[in-house]
Amino acid sequence: MEWSLCSKDIPPSSPQGQPDHLRLPAYGRRRMAEHRLYPGLKTNNMRGNYEYGDFSFDDAGLDVKQGAHILGHEVHQYLRKYAENFDIYDQIRFEVEVITAEHLSEGRGWLLSTRTVGGHDPEKQVLARKLIVATGLTSDAFVPDLAGSQTRGAPSIIHVKDFQAHSRELFNRTKRASVLGGTKSAWDVCYAFASSGTPVDWVIRKSGHGPVWMSPAFANKKKGVLMEHLVHTRLSSFFSPCVWGEEDSYSWIRRFLHNTRLGRWCVRRFWQYRQSSLVRTNAYDEHEEVGKLKPWVDMFWIAGSLSILNYQTNFFDLVRDGMIRVHIADISALEENRIRLSNGTVVPSDTLICSTGWRHRPAIQFLPDGIDSVIGIPHAGLNADTSLVTRADAELMKRFPALRNQPRLNPHYAPMEGARPSESLAEPYRLYRFVIPPALYNERTLAFAGIVQSISTVYIAMAQGLWITAYFDGHDSTALAKCKDEKEREEKITWQTMLHTQYGKWRCPGGYGSRFPDFVYDGMPYLDLLLRDLGLKNKRKGGAWSELSKPYLTSDYAAIVDEWKAKAARGYKTF
Repeated sequence: MEWSLCSKDIPPSSPQGQPDHLRLPAYGRRRMAEHRLYPGLKTNNMRGNYEYGDFSFDDAGLDVKQGAHILGHEVHQYLRKYAENFDIYDQIRFEVEVITAEHLSEGRGWLLSTRTVGGHDPEKQVLARKLIVATGLTSDAFVPDLAGSQTRGAPSIIHVKDFQAHSRELFNRTKRASVLGGTKSAWDVCYAFASSGTPVDWVIRKSGHGPVWMSPAFANKKKGVLMEHLVHTRLSSFFSPCVWGEEDSYSWIRRFLHNTRLGRWCVRRFWQYRQSSLVRTNAYDEHEEVGKLKPWVDMFWIAGSLSILNYQTNFFDLVRDGMIRVHIADISALEENRIRLSNGTVVPSDTLICSTGWRHRPAIQFLPDGIDSVIGIPHAGLNADTSLVTRADAELMKRFPALRNQPRLNPHYAPMEGARPSESLAEPYRLYRFVIPPALYNERTLAFAGIVQSISTVYIAMAQGLWITAYFDGHDSTALAKCKDEKEREEKITWQTMLHTQYGKWRCPGGYGSRFPDFVYDGMPYLDLLLRDLGLKNKRKGGAWSELSKPYLTSDYAAIVDEWKAKAARGYKTF
């Protein structure tokens, strides 16, 4: 079997070194690529949550400290060691960019047009019988078109992905830094400058989504409860109205919490407590400048917009001391050595660092034209089957009445300058299990890995990799195998895809749920969904109370590949 992996950065990883027919796809981690390791970059995670279950930091020979956030360069080294240990490097063509992927008829696969990055070699073609697109959601940087950017002497614009490449120059010559955006990477850049003695003007668009929610690493420091442990504890996951939540086999608890008045009251209290506790901890209401960083949407309605205060010193002290000056305003124009804001403020600047996100569809052009809607990636225009959308919405409102009361989002919101019209109107990813295009399910030639935005990144990479392997090897989930005919299976795949992808729109309107899978507390039941598809145990703690109360670590899933190989060896042809 020939597989081709589209991933624009290294290093990759793979759950285990297996025979070719069970070899898992690699996952490029673009943010931890060497040229992205900007000063002070750390993960939001600590040991046990950001390493593959079958290969620990100790196995890699890395002395990663317990109780400390994993540094960016440590992740980079770890992934390199992983690739070396499992002979992944021999299967990589470095510095090669995939330009187009053309679908071939009759299930023959995909014809890839490639070129050497920065080279002058002519384009080459690669025939891939199986194609895994693992470029993720952070391949194509978005830089806004700002008025006056071509003015002589106007501040130069640098996307945060290039912060490392320019960091030495910026730290040597910048007297006052300017940053645009409210995401975690904007916090990182502001902290990097301010903590080194360089004042920062931080611009958060009045017409944007506002600043992200930032939480201390510990949900309860006295008891040693990490925020990421809370997310990976079943008891906490029950409080999210998750459409695939019943895959955890606790349907009666979920029905009580989300389908009864008393249960919904309990859910509201849970989220109110989490939010009010965070507001008190960060002291948003005790200082005018710090208050500007208070998020604009309640925590319940966000997902990947939740991040961690993983800094050595108190970030908010830099705001209170004036080292970081926050401006809630739009940029009206760039002028010579300054930035003019919509509130009349003029900010002196020679460089503007943009933490303005990404274009969230693959950078590869898929052929023939029009196939984007077939393979389930974002595209212009509405879904043809609007009746199915309506049906899915009705089902979600019936099962989760709390989702009917959508939050009031920023009434002044407007896309950033330079956003393509099709991007704000595009259909979201429509992939079965957030992996497979429903229309090409039977063909088994295409899969997407890593388009889920979640705190559970490594957990999901392990489960998705094995799921894709089983799928490409011709296996089906037990649920699909029970369908009486091809038509029933097709209808089931299409319906579940629509239901799960519409769920994001209603569950995370304060995040990216309407564009791609974006969740936090739904990560555990998503793992349950994939493992149950594979016919593997999803409850792996042993004991009823431990299952509910103890956090899952990646090591709890260390054996899933061996378990699947043993199952496949017995001749099972269903997941």
